[in-house]
Amino acid sequence: MKLETATFASFCLLPAERSDALRYVARQPIMDLHGRVHAYELLFRAGPEAVFRGDGDMATRTMLDNSVIFGLERFTAGVLAFVNCTDESLTGHLVDVLPPGTTVLEILETVEPTPELIAACCDLKSAGFRLALDDFVWEEKFQPLVELADYIKVDFLLSDALERQKLLRRLKGLPIALVAEKVETQQEYEHACKEGFTLFQGYYFCRPVLLSNRRTPPNYLLLMQILQLLQSRSMDMRKLGVLVKRDTSLTYRLLRLGNSPIYATREEIRSIEAALLVVGENVFRKIATLAITSEMNKGQPAEILRMSFARARYCELAAGHCGLNTTEQYLLGLLSLLPAMLRLPMEELITTLPLRKSIREALLGNAVKERCLLHWLECHERGDWIQCDAILHSNGLNETKNLRCYGEALLWADEALSATR
Repeated sequence: MKLETATFASFCLLPAERSDALRYVARQPIMDLHGRVHAYELLFRAGPEAVFRGDGDMATRTMLDNSVIFGLERFTAGVLAFVNCTDESLTGHLVDVLPPGTTVLEILETVEPTPELIAACCDLKSAGFRLALDDFVWEEKFQPLVELADYIKVDFLLSDALERQKLLRRLKGLPIALVAEKVETQQEYEHACKEGFTLFQGYYFCRPVLLSNRRTPPNYLLLMQILQLLQSRSMDMRKLGVLVKRDTSLTYRLLRLGNSPIYATREEIRSIEAALLVVGENVFRKIATLAITSEMNKGQPAEILRMSFARARYCELAAGHCGLNTTEQYLLGLLSLLPAMLRLPMEELITTLPLRKSIREALLGNAVKERCLLHWLECHERGDWIQCDAILHSNGLNETKNLRCYGEALLWADEALSATR
């Protein structure tokens, strides 16, 4: 397979087929029962066509090209990677270029279990790969693959409870992890847990049950006061220092972030005042807002924080290419998952946020210009390529620059999350 150099982790040039086509990649987390990321499924698409034609072989080659050039760890922060595999990629051993220890080969539901395919899967298992069966529905012909599988994924939207019970009875006693796919609500998540699933894919963790009568966390108003001071043109450092020191956890997070490699400070930062002097106002604002967001996400899955960081950085970077305010866009991305962090409706939180009206409208989901980048990213996170293209086109955004911003944001978010721990 011929490979060429590419410009960034979020896309590369096609080798022989179409040298002008960009490569989209999105990642979706697969969570365990404790809210930790067990793996990421990587979703690839072959280019900026107006309509995605579902060419599985092309998407798989895209995955292979990107993985060889950049390494799967660039996309997955070191956890397992689930990658969709067609018959061609398995029987032709194209997937041999992937790292066996961290790759789960996801066999699509359209693949027929021919003797050649089963033999290839046996070889790949012997080489150290793990296998997953995607969108699985029981048929006798799949028995040989079931015996080889490490994971079986079941689509919660396309199956009912009775079908899932029958399947789980057939699989009882086998050393297979069950993955519930397309779990979008807390209720679906709870059903999946009761049914015996141990891994979950979908955005239920971003949509927890919101409790309108729930009390805001004790330090929430304090954090909002700090955030308001941070948005002032001239920060009152004395007042800011007094407020920050009232929250020991926030102080620790802020100093830890300030001394982390992502900001490359030469001197050790030991106080709030020193942080401002060493890194300057603009960087200090970023450090402090990251620390505040980390504090708000306490007790919630870390993936919410990772997504929040990625959204903030992407919106900030892409804002420079479409005439939007970079600081406002950074905050818009950072605060977009606030309801998931605090389990409170955005309508209740919005009044306390020190933001312009149009940014508040964007956080509420209204169709304002300031929301275009966040909207694109929300669609991209789900692999909704058609809507992604429509947003780019209607807002005159350059797809190459946009994807470069996303790739950089993804890597930055992983580093920032590590720094906050």
